[in-house]
Amino acid sequence: QVQLWESGGGLAQDGGSLNLSCLTDEMTIGIYDIGWYRQAPGSQRELVAMITRRGATDYADFVKGRFTISIENAPNRVTVNLQMSSLKPSDTAVYYCNAHPITVPRGDHAHDRWGQGTQVTVSA
Repeated sequence: QVQLWESGGGLAQDGGSLNLSCLTDEMTIGIYDIGWYRQAPGSQRELVAMITRRGATDYADFVKGRFTISIENAPNRVTVNLQMSSLKPSDTAVYYCNAHPITVPRGDHAHDRWGQGTQVTVSA
């Protein structure tokens, strides 16, 4: 069973930084790519960044150069971190950790797993 535990988020000022973490396990990272999505009020959920078990990354254009996704390995656990810097009010959203099966095309979310979401608010 895939489990994703999110932490981090909160309130930041324009130009500030926040870190998000998604805790999972070695079995999950072996068969899923892990990423972060976000959803602002009235908007669709959108990809922020994604990382494969081998460390290959993919970023949305609107976060390139500002956000960094990484994998931190420890005994019996894997943490996917999203370091967010130069935050903007437009980054305000609920951020969701996502697990996408590596055997499924990227645009097919039918078998994805999601965390509970964590709020990020950036004040002007």
